[in-house]
Amino acid sequence: MGKELDMDCAPALPTFRFHVGVTGHRFTNPVYAQNRDAIAAVVDQIFETLEDVASQTSGSSTQAIPIRVHSLLVDGFDQNAAQQALSRGWSLVAPLPFGVTLNTAINARPHDLGEAQFLLTQKGACGAQTQERAQQINALISAATCFELAEQDDYIAHLFLETKRAPANSASAQAFAFAASQRVEMAARVMIEQSDVVIGVWDGASTSFTGGTGHTIALALTLGVPVLWIDAAMPTRWHLLRSPEDLADRQSQARQNPPLDSIFEDLILSAKGGAPSHQKGKKADHLEGINALLGDTWRPHSQKRWHAYRRVEAIFGDQTFGNRFKSLRQTYESPQQILTGSAAPTLEAALALPTQDRAFVDAIGTKVLGRFAWADGISARLSDSYRSGMVMNFMFSAFAIAGGIAYLPFASSAQKWRFALFELALLVAIVAIIWIGQKRRWHGRWFETRRVAEYLRHAPILLVLGIARPAYLWPSGTHTSWPESYVRHTLRDIGLPGVTITTDYIHNALARLLKPFVAGQIRYHDSKAKRLARVHHNLDRLSERLFQLAIASVSVYLVLYGAGALKIINPDVPYQLSKLFTFLGVLLPTFGGAIAGIRYFGDFERFSAISAVTARKLETIDARIAILLKAPRTSLTYAQAAELGHATDDIVIGEIESWQAVFSGKHMTVPV
Repeated sequence: MGKELDMDCAPALPTFRFHVGVTGHRFTNPVYAQNRDAIAAVVDQIFETLEDVASQTSGSSTQAIPIRVHSLLVDGFDQNAAQQALSRGWSLVAPLPFGVTLNTAINARPHDLGEAQFLLTQKGACGAQTQERAQQINALISAATCFELAEQDDYIAHLFLETKRAPANSASAQAFAFAASQRVEMAARVMIEQSDVVIGVWDGASTSFTGGTGHTIALALTLGVPVLWIDAAMPTRWHLLRSPEDLADRQSQARQNPPLDSIFEDLILSAKGGAPSHQKGKKADHLEGINALLGDTWRPHSQKRWHAYRRVEAIFGDQTFGNRFKSLRQTYESPQQILTGSAAPTLEAALALPTQDRAFVDAIGTKVLGRFAWADGISARLSDSYRSGMVMNFMFSAFAIAGGIAYLPFASSAQKWRFALFELALLVAIVAIIWIGQKRRWHGRWFETRRVAEYLRHAPILLVLGIARPAYLWPSGTHTSWPESYVRHTLRDIGLPGVTITTDYIHNALARLLKPFVAGQIRYHDSKAKRLARVHHNLDRLSERLFQLAIASVSVYLVLYGAGALKIINPDVPYQLSKLFTFLGVLLPTFGGAIAGIRYFGDFERFSAISAVTARKLETIDARIAILLKAPRTSLTYAQAAELGHATDDIVIGEIESWQAVFSGKHMTVPV
């Protein structure tokens, strides 16, 4: 499998591709028909400019940025753009609102029932012109990767034939138009989610017709995807729309004509993304940007010297005494091992889906799960270093203070230098840990690599279902966005699978992929919430006990001193014990404060609450999945599965953002 899965080498960078979605009027639209040749010429000019800019901004003198076009292959502009893309050697992906056969039958525009039945069954007779249109569509389909939303084909085909059987029946026509429009809208959303820009040829008339060009453009803008709008009435005029509000003044927008090269240069640079993790006003630190992930050294095991944080969790969170002191050594799955290890059930379930493409599943294994394993291992080690370093600092500071005055009850002033040397060594160790942690960016690199790992953890499910996170919904860190760009490029590189979505496909994807993932995450977050709640409670209780003991210690000394002053006891007793009580008076609150500091730093209570909330949200998704799995398979729709996939993704991203909000300000610093 080469370098991409070499345990000793970081996985290769994902291939950055620029993704273009296209939408436009059908051949039957009068405005489009009147300007068909002019529109084709303008699109050729636009594609030519995009190709030039992609070559100039690739950063390579020999290879341009690959371009991938997404088209629904609807008769009209969609087909024209697809043909031009293929002629330039670009890859073509077709999210089809129907299965291939039904899609061809509808878009070939058969004149009557006989032609429609021929296109669906290849039985009977069909006119030459209709067959020619069908052949043109099939030629595009054979050259494209087709993601076919076919789970409602039987129903849609019935409505379609009814419109041909009774052309004058307005009820049949409306029923078909409504059902077909919903399918087109769903396919359009799939296209939009996969695109960096949508090129739309539109007359500017209306955005209200579901599945229509105006509606698709409005949907793209709502999802944060910019639209290069070509006015169908005046094709030589275009404008880049960036928000739904731009549609409010679309007539004046249509009169604008910004330079195409600057438009595409901005779009490509924006799609690349990946701001480095450099904070304004500071010098570049250790392993900036993508090097935080790819420039690190792989270690197959955790290091014992950095187990302090997890030892705190074990001692104060485990209910079994033996588990509190067991070995905490972790073994990290390498990019090679995960394919036959923890990820094997996911890959097997994905491969078992009807019509699934083995090459697509292999790509998920190597390009997604391999990168997940690398990021997860690097992040786990950085987490140990950063969090354990801070825990050690809190304890070192307490020991330094206690050790510095321990000579009082246990040695003479002449021997104080030994205790001072002990204190100095711990103070130097604290400063060294802080300096190394800041220099090596333990905190920042942990944040960045953990984001990569968590985004990729559930990515195989999204890919199999053909759904993606819309552009504007991608979160970002305070100082960097390269993790989001890295993951987005990884997923976009793989793209849509060439599959036929059927009810069996949906059922199996829900039962064998989404539900096990959701159930596993519920168990993980429930366990984590309870464990961290115990850690918080036990640390809090220990800290309180130490302060209570400190109060008791001081109180005992004062009682002894008073008793000596009143001659109840020998006055020499409190005098002889004064150094010991002084030591205890410092030792107990110092360690009580250190324990409280660890509790504050770890924020165990808030993390427990975050996990508890996440588990409850996921339980709702789990219940919804269970309802669908009990329902007749014929009632399953792609829209239902996609909505559940998006909802799960939103919950995962929300948990990541909450986690970041808690720890973002907890940098390596003096333990005070």
